[in-house]
Amino acid sequence: MKLIGLILFVYLAFSHPVNAAPRIAVLNFELHDITSLPNVPEELTRTASMKPLLEQAISKLGDFEIVQVSVNDQNAATAGVGYLFNFNDVAAKLGKQSGADWIVVGIHSKPSFLFSYLMAHLVNVKTQNLAGDFPIELKGTHQKVTQRGINALAKKLTARIMQFSDSSSKTAP
Repeated sequence: MKLIGLILFVYLAFSHPVNAAPRIAVLNFELHDITSLPNVPEELTRTASMKPLLEQAISKLGDFEIVQVSVNDQNAATAGVGYLFNFNDVAAKLGKQSGADWIVVGIHSKPSFLFSYLMAHLVNVKTQNLAGDFPIELKGTHQKVTQRGINALAKKLTARIMQFSDSSSKTAP
C-alpha cells in the first residue's frame, strides 16, 4: 500500500497540469520612427512603456502567465531592427529558451506626428509559426491613446491564444 502511495506521489509531483495557464513572453517593442524629427525622448519613453502595459493588460484578461525574456537575450537574438519581427523561428527559439508557449514581438511604427501603429506578431513557440498578425492604429500620442491601443491588442492576442488552446484541447485524446 505504501508503494502505491509513493508511486502516486511521485507521479503527481512530476506531472504537469493538463490545463496549465498559457505562458506568454512579450518582447520590448522597437520604435520605427520615420517622421522628420525621429526618436525624440518622449516617443522613446512611450515605446518603452508598451511592453509592461501589454503584460499588465494580458494579466487582467485571464489566467495567463507572463514570462520574462532578458534584454540581453533579446539583443543577442536579433541581427538588427525588425529582425525578430520578420523571423518567427528565431523569436520562437528565444521564447523556448525562456520557457514560454507564446511570444509577442512588437513594433511601434510612427510614420506621422498625428498617428502611429502598434504591430504585433504572436508566435507559437512549439510550432515556430506565426499565429497572428495584429496591427492597431493609434491616433495621437497621449497616454490614454496608448493604453487604449494596448488594451485592444491584449484582447486580440488573448482571444487568439484561447482559440488555439480550445482547438488543441478538442483534438487531444
